[in-house]
Amino acid sequence: MAIAYEDLIIDLPDYPAPGVVFKDITPVLADPEAFASVVEGIASHFADAGITKVIGAEARGFIIGAPVAVALHAGFIPARKPGRLPRETYAATYELEYGSDALEIHKDALTPDDVVLIVDDLVATGGTVRALVKLVEDTGATLGGLGFFMELGFLHPREAIAEVTDAEVLSLYVVE
Repeated sequence: MAIAYEDLIIDLPDYPAPGVVFKDITPVLADPEAFASVVEGIASHFADAGITKVIGAEARGFIIGAPVAVALHAGFIPARKPGRLPRETYAATYELEYGSDALEIHKDALTPDDVVLIVDDLVATGGTVRALVKLVEDTGATLGGLGFFMELGFLHPREAIAEVTDAEVLSLYVVE
C-alpha cells in the first residue's frame, strides 16, 4: 500500500517568517509505516551505489539520514550549525528562503575513499544542499547521490543543485 504523505504533512503559513509556508513532517515521522517508507525508499534506491557515509544537515536531516545510514550499513556524518562540533571543521554558508546560515563537519569525518549520500527531509531552494555538496568536495570524498523525503518543486531546487553537481537526486514526494 502506498503511503499518502500529503495526508500527513501539515502546512503552517507564515512560519518561521511571513510568506513562508512551513511543511511540518512530524506526523510522517510519528506514523511508523510512513517513517519506515521514507527510510526504506531512500535506502533502497541507493542500495547499490556503494555508499560508505551518509551526511545529514541539522536537525531534520539527522532524523532521516541516520536511519538511512543504518539501512545502508554506512556511517552517519552530522552537518551541524557553527560552533557545535568540538574539533577542527570545514564550513559552508548557504542562503535560505528566509535568511542565511552555515553548516560544519569535522575535517576528519570523510576521506577521499568515501562515497557519500546527502540526505535531508526537504529540499526547497537548494541552498542547504549546495553547502553540503561543498563540504563533501572539501574532504575529497565522492558524492554518490542526494536523497530527500520532500522536494518543493515550485522553487526549482534541482536547477540550483545542477549548478554544483550532476549526482543523482531522489525525492520521494514532490510538491509542485
